Formats: sequence, structure tokens, C-alpha cells
Amino acid sequence: MASTIPTPGEHIRSVRKRLGLTLSQVGERTGLAVSTLSKLEKGNVSLSYDKLMLLSRGLGVDMAELLHDAHGSTRPAPSGGGRRVVHRAGDGQVVDTQSYKQTYLASELLNKRFTPLIAEVRARTLDEFKAEFGDLIRHPGEEFAFVIEGEVVFHSELYAPVTLKAGDSIFFDSEMGHAYLKASEGTCRLVATCAPRNGQDEMTQHFLEVSQRHAAPAPQPAAPAKSVRPAAKARRR
Repeated sequence: MASTIPTPGEHIRSVRKRLGLTLSQVGERTGLAVSTLSKLEKGNVSLSYDKLMLLSRGLGVDMAELLHDAHGSTRPAPSGGGRRVVHRAGDGQVVDTQSYKQTYLASELLNKRFTPLIAEVRARTLDEFKAEFGDLIRHPGEEFAFVIEGEVVFHSELYAPVTLKAGDSIFFDSEMGHAYLKASEGTCRLVATCAPRNGQDEMTQHFLEVSQRHAAPAPQPAAPAKSVRPAAKARRR
């Protein structure tokens, strides 16, 4: 029996149709070619994080809506509330390519501050990687990765390749072109978080504001008005 679970491409098409946009209009908003967008929706071209981010910004929707049914998504809780999602082993929205098998986690939560995912690294050479994605991947923000199985070689445009073994981690500016390559036999997996750089987080901003207020000279209080006493009557001699 064929699976009825919508693919990421079908989610993207659904969002585009809901917004009343043509492929050409989405292309103008994202910079992606119409042919690429059409193949993405049909599942005939690899969907990477950078493409998801371009689509998210171009369509003006949360990235989670491109990965998960928006009707089942959870928006931020009111102030003082909370939200949570539990994924069991094997859960998550899978985006499968020749170079990566990415499992996006908590995809039903909208407006997250970062995107968590598990990636199984498959490509062994940069030529193999670039044949699929065209170049190194880059996207605004920062990224953290922790290798949980096997060995991975991290390539970037500014640094020499570095081998990461299980238990090793890396944090980097994701606007720098980068790629993870498989470096050992067996399964090579890592858990990663991608965070867009949308200015400073609220906590940092709060501390900066407090610091600025502390550094600024405190306003001098106004001198209290002098009370004028009526002149004392001269004593009679």
C-alpha cells in the first residue's frame, strides 16, 4: 500500500497554493529558478537546508510549515506558558538526498529559535557533494554539529578540512560555505542545530540595555527648593 504521508515537496506546493503564488512569483522572491522549484515540489531535486531557508523567507512562512502539515503545527505559547514535543527514535520529517539523509525534529513547532536535525552523511568526496548541490552549502546564521556515530570530515571555504569523530563537535558561521563528508565505513551520523542570525537574542539584548544604562551618567536630581521663611520681627529693645 502506497504511503499517504505528504512529502516536503508536497508541503511546499501546498503552502505556495495557499498563498496564491505561481512558481514564477516564488522564483522572484527566493532567487531559485522556476525549473528548480518545480523539481523541488515534485521531489526530483535535492532539498537542502539553505533551499528551505530561502523558501521560508521568500514565502514569509515558518520553515516548519514547509516540512509539516501546518494544521498540526503548534505556535508559540502565550507569555508564561510553554510548549513541548517528544520524538521517539525514528520519528521526525525525513528529507532524503544522495549526500544526506536529514531528519528534521520538532517540525510541528512553529517559530523555533533554531532548527534541530539529525543527518546521516553519505557523500564521500566534494565532487560527489557538489554534483548534487552545485556548490558548498551556505545559509545565514550559525550552526552547531555533534557527531554521534562514525567519522565525518568537515569542509569549509576558509579552513582546512577537519575530521570529527564520535563525541567531537563543531560550531561555525554557516554563511561560510560548508559540507560534511563521510569518512569511515558504516553509518556516519551527527546531530545539528541551525540558527538564523536575526539580531541578538532577547536575553543578550536585555543585558546590553542594562549595561548601557549603567554606563550612562546618572541624571543629577534637581536641587530641592529652598523654603523661604518669613522675616522675623525685630525684637523691641
